[in-house]
Amino acid sequence: MLKLAKLKKGDKVAIVSPSFAASAVWPHVHDLGLRRIREVFELNPIEYPATAKLDATTDEKAKDLLAAFIDPEIKAVISTLGGDIQVTYIKNLPSEPFINNPKPFFGYSDNSHFANFLFLNGIPSFYGSALFTQFAHQKEMNPYTIKYIKHALFDEGEFELIPSESFNDIGLDWGNIEQLVKDREYETNEGWSWDGSKNAEGLLWGGCVESVDEMLRHGVAIPSLDQFKEIVLMMETSEEIPSADYVMRFFRALGERGILQRVKGICVGRAKARDFDKPRNPEDRVAYRKEQQETIIKTVRLYNKEVPIVQNLDFGHTEPQIPMPYGSLVRIDTENKKIFCTF
Repeated sequence: MLKLAKLKKGDKVAIVSPSFAASAVWPHVHDLGLRRIREVFELNPIEYPATAKLDATTDEKAKDLLAAFIDPEIKAVISTLGGDIQVTYIKNLPSEPFINNPKPFFGYSDNSHFANFLFLNGIPSFYGSALFTQFAHQKEMNPYTIKYIKHALFDEGEFELIPSESFNDIGLDWGNIEQLVKDREYETNEGWSWDGSKNAEGLLWGGCVESVDEMLRHGVAIPSLDQFKEIVLMMETSEEIPSADYVMRFFRALGERGILQRVKGICVGRAKARDFDKPRNPEDRVAYRKEQQETIIKTVRLYNKEVPIVQNLDFGHTEPQIPMPYGSLVRIDTENKKIFCTF
């Protein structure tokens, strides 16, 4: 994998919408995110033409990505949000401009497609830290999230991942500007869930289950079976809140393709258990997450009896959130129940 340069205070970072242009619908949330980038991280955000264009074509979105990577003054690229469109155009991007101008990209959910594209071209990225969900976090950014974003932006080396003390899996209504100064509802974090006794080390690859599922369905290029021998799988589910049966079928597909038999380890992000149109009481949320965890273990063990599986990690559709170093080394120390990532 290519080595990414770290940022310094005052650097310019691109703001793009490779998927849904949320900035066109909730400009006040967009502006809060920009202010946090300036004030918390002392960076200079630069908005690209299609960032707040609701009807932007995929060609316009692709042009923004290309322009942001080619511009030597831009030192990192931050997505505004996820969506459901990248499967239609990311695969058509030219490789050379990105290979010749590697830089950190931050995004998750539908951005799994772009992260996979970068990985296949030898470019690491960071799975997490979208403008709307992390930088524009209501009231104030979570200190846990800030810590790991700073590792991703400014720090070099291996850092231990520590479980958060509490978490939130649903934000506040972006349509109500008064909500921007209110606290989210947090729950006590029960910690990571471990299964398997082997240690593991490899490059992180994966993303959102629903997005990777689309890669498999539509024949999008993913790492080869030989490459998966050096990979730690990193998966999490979205606000679609898929059933345990759907998750089982997804992991079964990975097994039938020979992927589960080859990976070094599996990291799973905390499952989002509710959304605005899918409310659940606390007991049902706990039950949903537990059922998903048990389903993943049961399915993986049909294909691989030894690979370490660590679940309920702080990445993906959860808060606080670690921008996981996609394409960089992760080390799973099962004996001591510790995880280390190279940022």
